[in-house]
Amino acid sequence: MTFNIDFNKTDGLVPVVIQDEQTLEVLMLGYMNQEAYDKTVQENIVTFFSRSKNRLWTKGETSQNYLHVKSMHIDCDNDTLLIKVKADGPTCHTGSRSCFKTEYNQNFLMQLENIITDRYENPTEESYINKLRKKGLKKITQKVGEEGVEVVIAALYETETELVDEASDLMFHLLVLLKEKGLNLERIAKNLEGRHQ
Repeated sequence: MTFNIDFNKTDGLVPVVIQDEQTLEVLMLGYMNQEAYDKTVQENIVTFFSRSKNRLWTKGETSQNYLHVKSMHIDCDNDTLLIKVKADGPTCHTGSRSCFKTEYNQNFLMQLENIITDRYENPTEESYINKLRKKGLKKITQKVGEEGVEVVIAALYETETELVDEASDLMFHLLVLLKEKGLNLERIAKNLEGRHQ
């Protein structure tokens, strides 16, 4: 997909927000000129115009932590891009997942869903998910039921810490159940959004 970007409005450079396609975490901000944009579209790997180096710079050209384009979106004024990516590794040169020092990954549930998917696709003997999956759908649903009851008990009679622990267990096992049934958080989120309207 190509856009009619107004490079003239911003002296030839437009800001580009880079966002993880799964977790939706903002990973970094860079700038593109027309040449960097064209190269990004052609190769499906993010290339910026480096203001400090005064040249095109493909993110990952030295670290191999490339940003693979999954989708591009332009803002209402045609002078800012949002690019959703799959990152090969940490985005920041410091080794952090993001250039922004956020307190925690606000969308860790999406990341956990990816971890569960990876365990399904690349099972190992020591993986709890693999052991649970081998026991079948009935055992997975039983765990969701048990954890749901434990959340209720913790809410009524136990400490806040215990409630958080039990709610975490419930969320984890629910994600495993969704994966087992071929569903994902995106489907649930779209359903909730539709109900809200």
